[in-house]
Amino acid sequence: MDAVGEIFLHIADKRIALVIDGVKTRGEKGNYSTDRVKFDSNGSS
Repeated sequence: MDAVGEIFLHIADKRIALVIDGVKTRGEKGNYSTDRVKFDSNGSS
């Protein structure tokens, strides 16, 4: 993978982490539980 692709993935990972953290924080403030669901992107349809 080239440097630009690696930088893009690093930025995307950081943004995903921020969203996950935000959902968790909002759930804690609202006193409700949150669950993360991860879908298999390599699965067949």
